[in-house]
Formats: sequence, structure tokens, C-alpha cells
Amino acid sequence: MSSPDIGKILDNSKELDRLRKEQEEVLQEINKMHKKLQATPEVVEKPGDDSLSRLKMLYTRAKDLSESEVNISNQLLGQLDALILTGPPGQQRRRIEGSEQKKKRMKADSDVSRLTPSVRNHLDALASLKGEQVAARVTLEDADKDEWFIVKVTHFDRETREFEVLDEEPGDDEEGGGQRKYKLPMSHIIPFPKRNDPSSAQEFPAGKHVLAVYPSTTALYKATVVQARKRKTDDYILEFDDDEEDGSLPQRSVPFHRVVALPDGHRQ
Repeated sequence: MSSPDIGKILDNSKELDRLRKEQEEVLQEINKMHKKLQATPEVVEKPGDDSLSRLKMLYTRAKDLSESEVNISNQLLGQLDALILTGPPGQQRRRIEGSEQKKKRMKADSDVSRLTPSVRNHLDALASLKGEQVAARVTLEDADKDEWFIVKVTHFDRETREFEVLDEEPGDDEEGGGQRKYKLPMSHIIPFPKRNDPSSAQEFPAGKHVLAVYPSTTALYKATVVQARKRKTDDYILEFDDDEEDGSLPQRSVPFHRVVALPDGHRQ
């Protein structure tokens, strides 16, 4: 990895710090508004009062900042994957008392320890996914492109930053017809929102491109949001690419916990 690449990592780390500080400022303003409304709820009935409009604006800003933080974190994860694969720049290939590999591990640990709390928390969250179903990008044998489908996380290796996952339903067309295991980098894994916590789901407006599980399957495809959710527990109404029937795309209902942001560079 070249020095400019490390510079990008540092720039993204600084951007995460900035986003976190701005989020804290917005949350402080939201808390002030909450206290004001709790103490004098009748204020919203006064002519000219804009408390609710200001609160909505603060909520919108908090959501935008959170989405930006997720985007920057995903970029950092991809950059870290590349760093782990290629090694730090300028590292000399030398063996002193057989300790080269140990030094590399110590250097990698030191690099991670210098990351911002936001990134470290994100890594911890990924490590806690054991036993959970996630969306995974996998290159199948004899396939000309990657495919996204649901897998179960069985292990996360903190040293290599790789997930071990299990495809519990590979399908009848898979050789052997049994469950298959894969080792995947962090950048190939997207956690799903929590089924029992609708607030963990990202909000996608109408017209937004997303990655979603096609109904009655375990595969994920690119889709467009037709109708945004009115309530946190509502399903999304989507139109999947290449899902044409009788000259038009049917609108399909997909649970919120099976819809995630479309990854950068997605070509499916």
C-alpha cells in the first residue's frame, strides 16, 4: 500500500472524528428541545412557534450524519482490508531471530489501536455477529460475477479480519446439495437490521437504490424503493431490476430487516 493510500485512511479517520463531534452537538440540541417541550408542551400551540420544525430538522441532520458515518466506516474497512493484504508501506523483508511474523502482527495491532473509537466500535460490532444471518458477497465456482445471498456467521478472526460463514441453503443446483462454508473479508459482509429493533434499520426514500432479499429466496438483488415506510415496522415496497413481468416491473413487499444500502460499485 502506498503512502497516498495511508493518507486516505487518515483523512477518513479525521472525517469520522468530525462527524462524531457534530453528532454530539446535534444530540445536545435535540435533548434541549426535548426538555423544553416536556416542561412547556403548550408552547407548540402558540402562533409562530417553530419548535416542532426545528426538532424535525435536527432529527434529519442526525440521520444524515449517521448515514455518513456508516459510509465512511465502510470505506475504512475496505482500505484496512487492502492494508492487511499488502502490509504497511516500506516494510522491509528481513528475518531477525525468526520474529518477522510477530512484528507484522504487532504492527497491525498498533495500526488498529490508533483508529478512532467509532471504527473500533464498528469492528467490535462485526465481531459480535457470530450466529447472526448477514448479507454476503461470494464468488461462486463457474460464475462470471459475484452474488449476494444470506449466510450465517460462524466465526470472526480478529487477526486476519476475515469472517467464516455458512450458506445454510445452497440450493439443489449446488454440487453435493449440502451446506457450504466460505471465508470472506469484512468488505464482503453487510449486517441486516435487527428484526426486533426497527430503529436499527436505515430509512430509504422513494427512488433510492437498495440491496434486498428477493421474496421466498435467500438471494439479494438490486432494487428501487417505490414506497418509503410510513411506520418503522412497515415493509418496503420495491421494484427489483430484471424482474419484468408482462412488460412492467411488479412491486414486491420486502420486510425492513431484509433491506440494506446498495454497496458502492455494485454491478449486479
